[in-house]
Amino acid sequence: MSAGGGTKAIIAALVANAGIAAAKFVGFLITGSSSMLAESVHSVADTSNQGLLLLGQKTARRKADVAHPFGYGRDRYFYSFIVALMLFSLGSVFALYEGIHKLEAHEPLSSPVVAVVILVVAIGLESYSFRTAIKESREIKGEATWWQFIRQSKVPELPVVLLEDAGALIGLVLALLGVGLSTLTGDPVWDAVGTICIGVLLGVIAIILIIEMKSLLIGEGAAPRELDVIVDELAAGKVQRVIHIRTQYIGPEELLVAAKIALSPGLTVAEVAQAIDDAERRVRNKVPAARLIYLEPDLDRSVVGS
Repeated sequence: MSAGGGTKAIIAALVANAGIAAAKFVGFLITGSSSMLAESVHSVADTSNQGLLLLGQKTARRKADVAHPFGYGRDRYFYSFIVALMLFSLGSVFALYEGIHKLEAHEPLSSPVVAVVILVVAIGLESYSFRTAIKESREIKGEATWWQFIRQSKVPELPVVLLEDAGALIGLVLALLGVGLSTLTGDPVWDAVGTICIGVLLGVIAIILIIEMKSLLIGEGAAPRELDVIVDELAAGKVQRVIHIRTQYIGPEELLVAAKIALSPGLTVAEVAQAIDDAERRVRNKVPAARLIYLEPDLDRSVVGS
């Protein structure tokens, strides 16, 4: 995946959420529905989030310098982490506050039909954004389940957009149920309950994203299957075995590999250098993300001492 992986999904989500937010605010002003207000704030937060994700992609492309010799690839992790925090603070906390307030106030709805129409249109727009995110994610997901993709993906934007869009769709259905039940029963408490449910939903999604983005920001190593490939490719040719190895993603498409390798005894300096070059080439052919490879040659002391 390119350094701009997920850009199409981000732009689709930004356009959809901006339009949805405007429509929801109009609906709230007409109906006074707390579910509509909570969803409006949710959509504004989502629109801002897409802007932050695009900013992260732009700043991550800066070239390495003296202060940051490994580059700025982790900017994408940082901005994705900020997005998760915003989803929690602006989306979840506000929805919970508004829902509890309306639960106590028992304010009736006005013009609920307007809210229903807006929510149905919003579901259509959000579905388009969600389909775009799913399509882009499938290109790199492979045989992994969706949950595994969210947990293991090193490209932060796609899991963020996927969960945001899924949460938005479920939130819209909850808002629709809240408004619908309040209209059918004449009891505004259902609108408040729908708002609280939206707050809980956004809170759960935000916590999942915070945990995953924090892990990426701190630094994750290669996945077990990927690590096995790297070790297998290193331990070939004149390399007898990998004594120990450390890996870390310093950006979504840039993996750092540092390893101590045991070489065949009696090699000349030129042969050692060639063996290292060959090992690096083998790894990069199988794992293109392994752009930075540092190998320390050594003797296999388990054999020498035997």
